[in-house]
Amino acid sequence: MLSETSTDELLVGSKQTLKAIAGNQVKKIFLAKDIDQPLKQEILEAVNNNNIPFEIVESKNELGRICGIDVSAASAALLK
Repeated sequence: MLSETSTDELLVGSKQTLKAIAGNQVKKIFLAKDIDQPLKQEILEAVNNNNIPFEIVESKNELGRICGIDVSAASAALLK
């Protein structure tokens, strides 16, 4: 589960997440359920193309809180 993960191993934000996927640096993706559909599709396509496991989190606010930041987050990546 994400809450048991060290924040040192997390990359927060969609742009950073997509870059990390492209660089083959990701073990797992956490994706907020309530993000914009085009962004969700882009991340899910990258995840599926690279066989990366993912977990859906209830909301952007919850994902941001779990990641230890004061703002919402659409996605986060657990790095290898």
